[in-house]
Amino acid sequence: MPDLRQTRRNLKVALAVMVAVDLVAAIVYFSPLVGSTESRRQEMNELQFELTTKTRQVAPLKDLPQKVVLASQQINNFYKKRFPTQQSQILTEIGKLAVANGVSIEQEKYSIKDAEVGGLEPELMEVGLSGNYTSLARFINAVERDEMFFIIDSVTLGGQANRPVRLDMKLETYLKAGS
Repeated sequence: MPDLRQTRRNLKVALAVMVAVDLVAAIVYFSPLVGSTESRRQEMNELQFELTTKTRQVAPLKDLPQKVVLASQQINNFYKKRFPTQQSQILTEIGKLAVANGVSIEQEKYSIKDAEVGGLEPELMEVGLSGNYTSLARFINAVERDEMFFIIDSVTLGGQANRPVRLDMKLETYLKAGS
């Protein structure tokens, strides 16, 4: 027959251990080290806000490989459409813009610099134009909006009474190097 005293003692020890574990758990639960329910809730809200902020910060990096491929295609299209391969294309474009806006070209000077980074050769132009003020203003606007890439460096207006207005313009554009 089993020893009931030994079993009773084992049960008392087990109950004492369980009471001790419950007591330790209650102390830890209500202890200021762990914090109150409100402080834990506040910490949870702060962590949620931090997660939301970090998610917004990395959102532009989403689909980065596809964006790089798209940007590369857009750069190639920009180079194809906006930068001429021959100087004659620049002359033709300026001529078209002048005729379309009722402006006459009186003189042109060109100089090409050495190729820069990106395989582009800067071309500096000085163009002397004449026409009425309105047509010259439309010409400047057309140059700025043209598909070919032009940078207007300076514009000088001059003229005399009863004569067409004179416009001296310094432009910069780029040729594809090695074309």
